[in-house]
Order: sequence, then structure tokens, then C-alpha cells
Amino acid sequence: MPKNAEAKTIVVSALERDRRSLVIEKRGTPKAVLPSIREYARLASPEPDALKLLGEESQRSGTDKLTDRQIDLVIKAARLARRKRG
Repeated sequence: MPKNAEAKTIVVSALERDRRSLVIEKRGTPKAVLPSIREYARLASPEPDALKLLGEESQRSGTDKLTDRQIDLVIKAARLARRKRG
């Protein structure tokens, strides 16, 4: 860096919904990667195998598409049925 060059901070705005990583290059050669926050969290704390299996089963059965309200209704029905049995 030349003696008279000032150190500058570069701010890059990105939309998280894009879920993309940012590649930093120097003279056309990749030097670093800035992952999305979701990718960083996934890499920093990977899911235990049991949670991965549950997630895959949820996708296969379609329950991953349930809304919070639908989930609450399923839980309420299961609790009511449990009370009737017990």
C-alpha cells in the first residue's frame, strides 16, 4: 500500500434472503469468503445427527410446511386425546 493511501472501510449491503456468500478477490484471485449469516451459523454449530434425521423426515412427510397455528392445533388435539385415555 502506498505511504499516502488511507485505510478505508468498505461497507457492502446485502439482502439476507439472497443467502449468498461474498468472495473477496485481489487482482482476480480469490483471497477470502464472507459467508451469509445462516451459512456461518450452520458451519459454527452443525446440527446433531438426530435433528438432521428429524428434519429430513419432516420434509418427506410434508410436516415442514405446517404453520405455527397448525402445529399448535396438532399439539392441542394430542394433549386432549392423552387426557381422555388417562
